[in-house]
Amino acid sequence: MIIVIDALNRDRFSDLVKEMFRLRARVFRDRLGWDVTITDEMEMDIYDSLDPAYVVSLDQDGHVVGCMRLLQTTGPHMLADVFADILEGEPPLRSSQIWEATRFCVDTERLSRGSRATNSISYVTSEVMVGAFEYGRDAGVLDAVAVIDPVMNRVMIRSGNAPYDYIGKTVDMGKAHALAALLDCSNERIDRIRTHAGIDGDVFLSDAEALSLSERGKALRTESVKSDLEIYCDEQIANATTAKERVDALRLKATLVEKIRSRTDVDA
Repeated sequence: MIIVIDALNRDRFSDLVKEMFRLRARVFRDRLGWDVTITDEMEMDIYDSLDPAYVVSLDQDGHVVGCMRLLQTTGPHMLADVFADILEGEPPLRSSQIWEATRFCVDTERLSRGSRATNSISYVTSEVMVGAFEYGRDAGVLDAVAVIDPVMNRVMIRSGNAPYDYIGKTVDMGKAHALAALLDCSNERIDRIRTHAGIDGDVFLSDAEALSLSERGKALRTESVKSDLEIYCDEQIANATTAKERVDALRLKATLVEKIRSRTDVDA
């Protein structure tokens, strides 16, 4: 399920945006070992301040499980500024009808390894792609350019999303190689991805539906925290060896539960 977050609705989805940045930190810093800037366990860069569009995939519990950033190439973008070596001295792409797709990632810890289930890595990968291409197509975008590594290139080819061309050369970027791929925002490409992943119907959530899912996710996370705290307190009560220790443990539990309830009332 996809929600597109941009300058028009970002203020309504601040919680989802933060969760997306936290996912990016876990993927790009923790799993891939990229040299990225992390603030409060969130990965952000200067391009996030340029009002990009974020294609965000949510699971049935309101968790962010996949995302991609879309940015117009008429201004600063990563291929022009960060990956300029790929272009071999050629001028960067500049067009309102060509957008750059970056910061694609999925939550491999939360998703399964299945191939067609809606909670699988493969399905969410394809769903984010479908959301990005359909959103771009409807906005008048003709092509997307993406800096990818050879592994991602093979994944895209296998999933019916093969680039139709490449720009410049493949270059070394730290631990991996990087190349710039061109992908058209066409109905044919969208249909191929949908067929490969078994995606039917509209993938987009309305703002109201996305907000409802986000609230569900917050509630589930609050319940999880409450359960863990209560378990801890119960263990302290059970392990008390004196009357004073038991009273202290009971008071601690009462205080923690009251704080959690107060915080929940404020969030509501």
